[in-house]
Amino acid sequence: MRRTARTPRTSRKKRSSLANRAIAASAALILGGGGLVAVNVYASAGEGPSGSAPDTRTQNAGRQMSTIDCPDAGNELPDVPERARPEVDRELAAMDTQITHAYRQFADRKEQISRDPGLAENAVLGPLRNKRTASLDRIGIAIGRVGERPQGIEGLAACSLRADDSASGNPGDTGDGGNGGNGDGGQDNGQGQDQGQNQGQGDDQGQGDNQGQGGNQGQGDGQEPGDGGQGPGQGQGGNGPQPSDFVDIQSVQPNVQRPRQRRGASRGTFTTDCGRNENGKFNPDNVIVAPGVSNGAHHMHDYIGNQANDAFASDDDLANGATTCRNQGDRSTYYWPVLRLQNGQNAADVNDDGGGKDQNVGEIQTPSQVTLKFVGSPVSRVTAMPRFLRIITGDAKAFTNGDANANASWSCTGFEDRQLKDKYPICPEGSQVVRTFAFQNCWDGQNTDSANHRTHVAFAQPNGRCPSGFRAVPQLVQRIVYDVPPGPGFAVDSFPEQLHKPITDHGDFINVFDKQLMKKMVRCINDGRRCR
Repeated sequence: MRRTARTPRTSRKKRSSLANRAIAASAALILGGGGLVAVNVYASAGEGPSGSAPDTRTQNAGRQMSTIDCPDAGNELPDVPERARPEVDRELAAMDTQITHAYRQFADRKEQISRDPGLAENAVLGPLRNKRTASLDRIGIAIGRVGERPQGIEGLAACSLRADDSASGNPGDTGDGGNGGNGDGGQDNGQGQDQGQNQGQGDDQGQGDNQGQGGNQGQGDGQEPGDGGQGPGQGQGGNGPQPSDFVDIQSVQPNVQRPRQRRGASRGTFTTDCGRNENGKFNPDNVIVAPGVSNGAHHMHDYIGNQANDAFASDDDLANGATTCRNQGDRSTYYWPVLRLQNGQNAADVNDDGGGKDQNVGEIQTPSQVTLKFVGSPVSRVTAMPRFLRIITGDAKAFTNGDANANASWSCTGFEDRQLKDKYPICPEGSQVVRTFAFQNCWDGQNTDSANHRTHVAFAQPNGRCPSGFRAVPQLVQRIVYDVPPGPGFAVDSFPEQLHKPITDHGDFINVFDKQLMKKMVRCINDGRRCR
């Protein structure tokens, strides 16, 4: 098994400036299950004067800390000059590895830290802050060589400990918020776009605008993750998921709202069949976010379509790569974190990077069905995507970043009018688990990627139109179905410190359609036909 790359470093809710990230907060308001609750926990990483370390003795009093919370430097950086991006990407990947190593130290000493909170600063947070400071300095130097050095990035160095507030097990818990789409900020370009607008056209795949609602969510015993092994509420690897991360889909109220089709809408669909990863292509790479970095993701991905995809794949490699797609004109690459059963059994990667070494354990599940459908705009015609356009949807770090970029939907067959964002569904007998991703459907007309891998694409606004300066392109709606035993016995792979939360689910796409097939797709969608 090839050991390689890294997951998207998606977003933390934006502050007004990098310098203003360093604000004191010994007592914070954290968005827990039922709403805002006052807790004596350090709110978020880096929020101390000038990036100073939090006083863990005071801030962690009375709370069982569950994970490490660090600012997502990749999201907070200003525009990165093209010539500086390779070095910046390598340093950002190194910072993810630093967090992973620190989380392992924290997990190994969790009981000691609970008795002596000062140990967290001395053994975990202090050394991590020093490493992050050095990486941020190297990032500043790399950008400064070819442009203006960013100011205030040192304020992103400090990390904190935080509790898993979703473990409260209160009825009605919806974790970080029940609204689907973009949460409260839209994409990081500040345009406030709603992700639910054009999602799920055709074949009951909709995500809608109000995902994750419904009563009686968050059931479970509220047990905290242990510090190793398997036990109630711990997940197989001892770091999640919690019972409170699951909800009976039958207790969720229907919440999908389909966009209204207006005059001029492009009503067609184009479906490409690229299989279900029956051949078992896995690696912990993310060539979009961490090109050239081995095991940057720290979790395993399923790949379908292009078979040349690893951390080191160039556009030429992808253009010449083999494809699992039935139509050989589609050499695009589609990938997402694997789903594993938490049944005490291990996969072949139990001793590998991205697998057991990164606390991703359990039997990897091959989907029973994968549907890749491109749909149109509810208000206009669509234009062709540029070749090698890269799109990341969702946020691999949404548990610590917040839900501003969370965009995966969870449901069950037969219940797809009920969509969840921050809970895994418990499906009734005979029903299968469904993951749905609706990718960004507006493009800036110029760039195939951007420094944070987000601002070159956007979601349509609530009225269905693209933001100013963007144009509508075919929207990829990806639906993945799994036949898993009923009950709370599965989880997606994640960064270790993200505790396998459902809100961290995400998908990646690189367009490698040939020119003729892309033209066919656009004509088909604009003409209102259903094509393959």
